[in-house]
Amino acid sequence: MHEALLIGTPNSGKSLLFNQLTGLNQKVANFPGITVDISSGPVMARPNVRLVDYPGIYSLHSISEEERVAIRAFRKALLQENLDAVLCILDSTRLEKGLHFALQVFRECQKNNKRMLLVANMKDVLLRNDMQLDIKGLSRSLGVEVLLLSAKSGEGIPELTAQLGNGINQSDQEGQLDFSGMSDFELRNLAHELAHKYGPSGDLLIRSQARLDAFFLNTWSGGLSFFVIMYLLFQSIFTWAAPVMDAVESSIRFIAGLVLPLLGATILHDFVKDALFEGIGAFLVFVPQIFVLTLVVGILEDSGYLARAAVICHKPLRFFGLTGKSFIPMLSGVACAIPGIYAARMVESPRKRWLTYMAIPLMPCSARLPVYTLLIAAFIPANQALGGLVGLQGLAMFLLYFFGVFVGLLVTALVSRTSPEHSHDMPFVLEMPPYRLPSWKPLLRNSWNRSKHFVTRAGTIICSVTIAVWFLGYFPNYGEDLGSSWLGTMGKLIEPLFAPLGLDWKYGVAVLSSFLAREVFVGTLGTLYGIEGAGEHISSLADKIQASGLSPASGVACLILFAVALQCVSTLTILYKETGSLRLPVQLFLGYGVLAYGIALIGYHLTALFV
Repeated sequence: MHEALLIGTPNSGKSLLFNQLTGLNQKVANFPGITVDISSGPVMARPNVRLVDYPGIYSLHSISEEERVAIRAFRKALLQENLDAVLCILDSTRLEKGLHFALQVFRECQKNNKRMLLVANMKDVLLRNDMQLDIKGLSRSLGVEVLLLSAKSGEGIPELTAQLGNGINQSDQEGQLDFSGMSDFELRNLAHELAHKYGPSGDLLIRSQARLDAFFLNTWSGGLSFFVIMYLLFQSIFTWAAPVMDAVESSIRFIAGLVLPLLGATILHDFVKDALFEGIGAFLVFVPQIFVLTLVVGILEDSGYLARAAVICHKPLRFFGLTGKSFIPMLSGVACAIPGIYAARMVESPRKRWLTYMAIPLMPCSARLPVYTLLIAAFIPANQALGGLVGLQGLAMFLLYFFGVFVGLLVTALVSRTSPEHSHDMPFVLEMPPYRLPSWKPLLRNSWNRSKHFVTRAGTIICSVTIAVWFLGYFPNYGEDLGSSWLGTMGKLIEPLFAPLGLDWKYGVAVLSSFLAREVFVGTLGTLYGIEGAGEHISSLADKIQASGLSPASGVACLILFAVALQCVSTLTILYKETGSLRLPVQLFLGYGVLAYGIALIGYHLTALFV
C-alpha cells in the first residue's frame, strides 16, 4: 500500500484536511497542542493510498516533547520505501510562517529523495477578504507543485486527490530548487522573499484580530469575559442537555414498562429491572451532558479563543508554578484526563510539565459529571433566572469545577515551592491563531464520537460492575434484605471508614467500585437502590437519594471525595507510560486519596453546622 505523509504547522487546518480526505474522526481544534498522536487512514477516493497525519509543529528543531515525538516519527517515515509523497500544508493567510517550515520539510525530503507537494489552505478566507495568492508564481519559483484549497469548504480537495493518484510513484520533480545545502537562516530569508512576492497582504486580517484581542486580552474585560464564558460553559451542561436527558429517562421508563410485565415475578425480572434499567439506565441518562460539554469546549477551541485564555491565565498560573501552556492540557482534562496528559507534551519545561501532570487529575473530568449532576439534582433546587440562563444548579456545577481547579493549583503551588528547581525554564511563547467561525460538522461529529466513546469505554466496565453488584446484593435472600446479602456483609466491613462522613455502606461500595471508572458510582447506586426498592416502579435516582435520608453534609462530603480523589485506573496507567515510572502515579493516588478524605471530613462538619 502506498503511503503519504501530512505535516504542517499548528492552526493550518491540517487535521481538518485529514478528516476530509479519509473520512476519519481525528480531533480538530484551532490551537496548538490538540493533536498529540499520529493518526492514519486510507484516502476515501484512493483506497490504495494511506494518509498519515502528524501533530502540528513549528520547526524541525524541536523545543517541546510533542514536537520531538512528531519529528522523530517523520524522519523515520522518510526512510520507508513505500512512502511516495509528503504533503506539507500551510495557512495561506500567514504564508511566511508556513513557508519557513515547509522549506525545512522540503530539505529533508530532498535528502531522502521523496516527492513533495505544497498545500496552501484557507482559500475560503482569501476569497472572503478579496486577497490573492500567486500559486503559479510560487510553484514556478520553488519547482514544487502548489495547490490552493479550503479544507473547511472542500474546494480544491478533488484536485489534491487527483495528485495523490496520478504519478504518485514519481520521486523527483524537474526544475526543483536545491534546498539540501541551505542553512536555516537562508531558508528563512527565502521564505520572507517568496511570501512578500507571491503572498497576500495580511494587514486586513491582522487589524481585525487586533480589535478582538484588545477586548479578550485586556486585563479587565479579558478576565471578566473569561469567567463569564467559563460559567456559561457549565450552565449550558444543564440548560442545553436537560430536554434530552428527560427524553432519555422517559424512554427508559417507557421501555421498562413494556418489557418488565412480560417477565413475570422471576429472577430475570429482578435482574432486568434492577441491574439493567436502574443501574445501566441511570448512567445513560447523563450521556447528553457529555455531548454538550464536548461541543461547547470544541467551539472555544475552534474559534481561537482558548489560546487567548491561555495568555490570560499565564500570569496567574505562574504564581502556582505553572505556565499559560498548562491551561490547554488542564482544560482538555475537563473532558478526560487522558488527552490532557498527552497534551501536556506541549509544555517545554520538564518541571512545569511534571507539575501539569499533577494538576490534570484534579480537573473535573466528564467521568465525574454524572456524579456531580446526580448529587446536585438531589440537593440543589432547580431555580432559574433570566430565562434559564442562570440557575442554582449551574452555579453549583461551576463552583464544583472551580473547586477542583483551585485544589489542583494549591497542590502545584505547594510542590513548586518545596521542591528544588533543577533547570531554567524557557520563556512563554504561544501563537495567537486567527479568530474563525467553528466548523460545525466536525464539531458535532467529534462530540457524538466522544459521547459514543464515553459509553463504549465506560459501558463495559459499568455493565460488569453492575452485574456483579446486583448478584452480590440479590443473593442469598433474593433481594428481600439488602443488608444481609453478600454485598451488605462486605459493605459493612468498610462502613467504619465512611461513617465519619455520614455515608453508609452502600455509598462506601459505590465509591470503592468507582476506582475502575468514576461513572460506575451512578450505576452501582442505581442497582443498590433498585434492589432495595424492588417492589416500586422505575423512578429517578436523585429522588431515591432524597428519600433515603442522606444529609446535605454527607452529600457535600461525597462530592469532595470525587472532586479530589484520583479514582481512575486509566489515568494512573497513562501517567506511568508518560513518565516512565510508577513514582508519580503512586504518589498521586495515595496523596490525593488522603487529601480528599481530609477535606471531605472538614466539609462534612462545616456543612452540618450551617445546614
